[in-house]
Amino acid sequence: MSALRSPLTMVLDGVAAFPDRDVLTFVDVAPDGTLQEEVRTYAGLLRQGRIMAGALRAAGMQEGDAFALVMRNHPEFVDAMVASEMVGTVFVPIDPRMRGSKLSFMLRFAACRGAIVTPDVVAELRPLLPHLPYLRWVWVLGGVGREDIFQPLSNVLSGAEPLEDPRPRPLGDPMQMLYTSGTTGDPKAILAPYARFAGVASLGPVIGLTAEDRPYTGLSLTHANAQLITLGNALSMGLRLVISRQFTKSRLWPILHRYGCTMFNLLGGMATAIFAEPPAPHDRGHKVRYVLSAGMPAALWREFEARFALRVFEFYGAAEGGLTLNPPDTGPIGSIGKAPPGTICAILDEEGTELPAGSLGEICFRNADGGVAPVAYYCNPDASAAKTRGGWFHTGDIGFTDSAGWVYFCYRAGDSIRRNGDFINAVDIEAAVARLPEVADVHVYGVATQTNAPGEKEVVVALVPQPGYEFDPGRIFSHCAAALGSTSIPSYVQLVAEIPKTASEKPQARHLIALLGADDAVIFNKEGPCTVAVNGRMSK
Repeated sequence: MSALRSPLTMVLDGVAAFPDRDVLTFVDVAPDGTLQEEVRTYAGLLRQGRIMAGALRAAGMQEGDAFALVMRNHPEFVDAMVASEMVGTVFVPIDPRMRGSKLSFMLRFAACRGAIVTPDVVAELRPLLPHLPYLRWVWVLGGVGREDIFQPLSNVLSGAEPLEDPRPRPLGDPMQMLYTSGTTGDPKAILAPYARFAGVASLGPVIGLTAEDRPYTGLSLTHANAQLITLGNALSMGLRLVISRQFTKSRLWPILHRYGCTMFNLLGGMATAIFAEPPAPHDRGHKVRYVLSAGMPAALWREFEARFALRVFEFYGAAEGGLTLNPPDTGPIGSIGKAPPGTICAILDEEGTELPAGSLGEICFRNADGGVAPVAYYCNPDASAAKTRGGWFHTGDIGFTDSAGWVYFCYRAGDSIRRNGDFINAVDIEAAVARLPEVADVHVYGVATQTNAPGEKEVVVALVPQPGYEFDPGRIFSHCAAALGSTSIPSYVQLVAEIPKTASEKPQARHLIALLGADDAVIFNKEGPCTVAVNGRMSK
């Protein structure tokens, strides 16, 4: 493992070694379907970073001050990362799809004094200004004209004096606040130091990368996977990374083909969404040799490899820490792997006792020497302490190990589906439904209805019909029965225009549950169209 380096150190080293290498290529799908790109070299990152650092200083930003990045994957996101290190500020990545009270909370809780946003965010942000006392400036990427605190980013940068002689920050300094998903309340902000970015960015060879690879990601840079794993290792190894403005399953393989990419990352339901796309020549017309996957359904694993002519490298990692690896031809299908040398992964019960193989419990980590790296949630010491209680890093995820020590992920604590006393494997149902040609996207989740016993839920298959196919909801029920057995037949089929997802492409069941209660909800059970009583609301 190479010496740990901060983002600015990587850029400075890159400028010294190969300043004009196109280290980052940002790709966007234009309205007419063509691919448009912007390129950043190491020299370009240093130049744009110095200019933006000068703008931050001119705006009165001091060491330790926070500002938000509310945008999809634009070059300016990385420019701002580099600039923030030069000035000593803390940047706060926020999914640009965030709305209303949650967006307001994130900006206010982090005490953001400024924000760099895209035009689509302005209308959402303006009514929140009275509730954001710290916010002094908003720079709009592609914006025109000045209004209140909103200024076009191009105007700000054109008048900025580049920062002279930028110096990297100590690895222990705070780099960013990464928000957790906040599925059960307000999200927590991980106050992550440069050491966290540097450590993950040194894992390239461990996760299968070589000097000849050209990686790709369509995941959001507001998420740890794209930012730390993909961007971090590309900058560290000098790899020519390709980044989509946003993930698009229909254009994935053409993009990979055009740029000659050799690996990319998958999370959660992305695999089933990609597999649900109709077969096309680009499925195998590419140079991809493996996918780094976090959540490949075991039922799809070999079919995915065969259809797309690649290998699956399964892994598990949390933004705060913890890592397991299952390289191709190493561990069992369906396992998230084993912890790398120097780290211990164990399954613990609620009292913190290690459980034997085959027993369900919480996936936890610590160092081989018995220590555990601290976790710092901004302004939340109780949550920080709880995360590393008993000398273990607690993931909140439930899994088990087999007799050989291979780890298996089952579900997020609180997200399991128990129906009529049986635990239902939602991933298997998703994989089965994704194979149907009339399905464009699918997510399976549990919902507690008025007729359920305490702790039990009904199984809902939310799906997007594939255009051009005649859709028969009855086929979903019969297909699941034939493929998986009677215990895996869904309770309901819910038709939606799209599956709501987070910046990390994780389906959001809470939004799908809310859609169950909409006046125009389209829901079926085995008998046909139906209504569902959820939390006192009747949906139909």
